[in-house]
Amino acid sequence: MPSFMKVGDVPRKRFSQFRREDGSLYSTEVMGLEGFSSDFSLLHHRHAPSSIVACESVGSAQAELIDNHPLLPRLWHTGRIETAGDTVSGRFMLCANADVVASFVTASAPSPLYRNAAADELFFVHEGQARLETIFGTLQAGPGDYVLLPKGVTHRWLPAPSLRALVFETSGHVKVPSRYLSAHGQFLQTAPFSELDLRVPSGPLLMDGEGVDVLVRTAAGLTRYTFERHPFDVVGWFGCNYPFAFNIADFSPITGSFHRPPPVHQVFEAPNMVFCNFVPRMLDYDSRAMPIPSFHSNVDSDEFIFYAEGNFFSRRGSGIERGSVSLHPAGHVHGPHPGSTDKAAERVGQRTEEVAIMLDTFRPLRLASRAASVEQAGYLHSWTARAV
Repeated sequence: MPSFMKVGDVPRKRFSQFRREDGSLYSTEVMGLEGFSSDFSLLHHRHAPSSIVACESVGSAQAELIDNHPLLPRLWHTGRIETAGDTVSGRFMLCANADVVASFVTASAPSPLYRNAAADELFFVHEGQARLETIFGTLQAGPGDYVLLPKGVTHRWLPAPSLRALVFETSGHVKVPSRYLSAHGQFLQTAPFSELDLRVPSGPLLMDGEGVDVLVRTAAGLTRYTFERHPFDVVGWFGCNYPFAFNIADFSPITGSFHRPPPVHQVFEAPNMVFCNFVPRMLDYDSRAMPIPSFHSNVDSDEFIFYAEGNFFSRRGSGIERGSVSLHPAGHVHGPHPGSTDKAAERVGQRTEEVAIMLDTFRPLRLASRAASVEQAGYLHSWTARAV
């Protein structure tokens, strides 16, 4: 998916001997997807990346998940979630299924060195700034940034001074939609973003240290490895499997004379789910258009939307505000709220300045019981109460 990259010092031929000036060999790590059958990167370490001197299980509480029954739409307010540590310990789970975990992260402290060996991690930064350090190099992240961390990448987040973000942990790999790419993997001219919009790690990032701890997450929980030497010892790497950042402001929306359905707003995909952007754009401009979504029943998907910026005119009177998250499950018919429908026709040809991101899953999402503490009661009735 990302273009081929080469950073730092690498040998002339892959899988060849690569020696230091003193004649000793660097250690080569292959980080590949789907075994040895898909995208990969080769990283060249100063020390063996498997030199572990200690290992222990770390207790981690499993979030309680409950079925969304009776079937209800949900509205959560992330502004009510208080800052709670770092990007690992500060995750407040909202919902999950076997394919994805959706949480909101509130962090003001540096994270431990961390590796998720069970999932890709896709962050969407809502507020704050952070420096992301990885074995591939560093990335700076700020509001509106997606940051994709492929499965197995050792990293740590350094908030500056704080960070508030959505984080999606996907059991399958997050990719650019295949319809945006040529047969050879280049972004097509019709795609709403391109290689120029992706920010890649700067590096190499080299650190010294002995007896360095790294938290590793698997489906069974957390393990703490103590490495003989610091894992940030990669002198160079090349390949197509690496972290990157992409700002939502660089997404070029596709508009039309009549309503364009959500697939035109898609930004990423992963097994059994899609991610979409709703960004500032011209609304439908035919004089007969109704520039507001139709009612829809999500027959095959649950719809999770984070409202990042703007006034969300189609949700007027619902209680949705900046930082809210709505969940509209399969089987629940929903659409514009009563306070927004009457004047929608007057918006033909106007602009919307709203920013929101959507996750559609094709298996039902279960609810984290903890999410009830930030839920707005009575959201179900917002389609029957007229906005003031």
